[in-house]
Amino acid sequence: MKVAVAGCCHGALDKMYETLELLQRRHNVRPDLLLCCGDFQAVRNEADLRCMAVPAKYRHMQTFYRYYSGEKKAPVLTVFIGGNHEASNHLQELPYGGWVAPNIYYLGYAGVVRFRGVRIGGISGIFKSHDYRKGHFECPPYNQQTIRSAYHVRNIEVFKLKQLKRPIDIFMSHDWPRSIYHYGNKKQLLKMKSFFRQEVESNTLGSPAASELLQHLKPTYWFSAHLHVKFAAFMQHETNSKEELPKATKFLALDKCLPHRDFLQIIDVEHDPNAGDSLEYDAEWIAVLKATNSLVNVTQSSWNMPEKNGLHAKWDYSVTEEAIKEVLEELNHDLKIPCNFTLTAACYDPSKPQKNMQAVHTINPQTTEFCAQFGLTDINDRIQQAKEEGSGRGECEEEEEEEMDSTGSAEEPSEYNTDNSGLSSFNPDEIMLDDEGGDEDLSTCSVDPSPDHPPEFSTSFSDIRIMPDSMVVSSDDAMDSNNEELEKSGGSKEVEEKSSSERSLKRIGGDENGNSGIKKIKRRNQAIYAAEDEEKTD
Repeated sequence: MKVAVAGCCHGALDKMYETLELLQRRHNVRPDLLLCCGDFQAVRNEADLRCMAVPAKYRHMQTFYRYYSGEKKAPVLTVFIGGNHEASNHLQELPYGGWVAPNIYYLGYAGVVRFRGVRIGGISGIFKSHDYRKGHFECPPYNQQTIRSAYHVRNIEVFKLKQLKRPIDIFMSHDWPRSIYHYGNKKQLLKMKSFFRQEVESNTLGSPAASELLQHLKPTYWFSAHLHVKFAAFMQHETNSKEELPKATKFLALDKCLPHRDFLQIIDVEHDPNAGDSLEYDAEWIAVLKATNSLVNVTQSSWNMPEKNGLHAKWDYSVTEEAIKEVLEELNHDLKIPCNFTLTAACYDPSKPQKNMQAVHTINPQTTEFCAQFGLTDINDRIQQAKEEGSGRGECEEEEEEEMDSTGSAEEPSEYNTDNSGLSSFNPDEIMLDDEGGDEDLSTCSVDPSPDHPPEFSTSFSDIRIMPDSMVVSSDDAMDSNNEELEKSGGSKEVEEKSSSERSLKRIGGDENGNSGIKKIKRRNQAIYAAEDEEKTD
């Protein structure tokens, strides 16, 4: 089957789906599935905009609300993970995944699903070491700290994914696995993004948690976004025994979703021709969720996951075939994910803007039903109980932290003791966020919805590339070809048409007063929200 993969969408659903339709009209290529690697921005209303960690001037309504309201429907099944620029209050409603709109499915903090027999996994957010060992304690209304920590990856999600034994076909993360750049054309990457050099040479660029998952899961494909540059790599994994067959992962990072950018990739994936066309639960993943349910933590307390170090009575939470069979029997061998999307918030109305709308902590019926069906803890319900009982601590309470459960240990040192997920060098693609005082008062921020009818973009068509069946990439700087040449190996079909007139490019490197702004750089995505394409061209 044909799978389309997109990088940072940033709420531009109309553009993304129109590009796919254009692909079908011009080249008779119709994807069966669309995957999005984060920064999806499922923004329903003005309150959701306030829960997105970007300065107010970059907050635009975009077009997701039309799919949420039912005005439009996604023309292809869409599965996405969260990034670091999301309506966190909306995605928080679905910690185990669920429908954010008809035909658009969110994988949750971490998740695995199946489509036509293809096993698809993913982990949402980005890595920050200072939040990695905490529970999911945040809830709206967020403050300047929790609006960011809400999208930081937690060790419990990585631990759950590491319990999987069955092969994964496709895996998605927002930030790149650390060290993956050593398996592709590193020379060309640094030519395009010279400000990555320090982190690449010190091997601190990317997520160590994602790297750990890559080495454990060994998926056939791994897709990422976040850094706004297209990059391909090929990683041959080491075998643990002579009997184990060699495995390799084809890695691809996607560019951001902007006109005149190569932001979509089409790949052919082997599938089960006898499987149905519905998105399905993964039985092993459900069994792992059940097995690790006792580890759920909704406090700010830091702890490590159980491991074989003498401090834990149990450390292996992988599941048996019998446990997987029990899940199948519970579902009567019907793994189809129910189409139970429910509106949980008012939808943006362009004729009646509500600039003072505030976000509230919401229990989503999809999550309630999912947890009841499989006997899982509803994280948001637990947070709500803690608020009401005054016994928990999150953003909603300022009391002492709870004692840790005996299955965890707050005294153990973190496996990642430094925060290397951010770039220390200057990145002109970042959004400026002041780490000291924040960019604004979240309760009174202004909202600037985008026009209902965005400009026509389809006259230019350089947004899609067809990926070859094999993506062989050598692992050193000796390669002089660029990423596009790598991806063309095997005679791939490139779909690209240049616009006759290009807009002038400019670099955002400082504030209005000409200051460099380096001290305020906390994110890599400055150019995403700008109206012009600010990518440096060589």
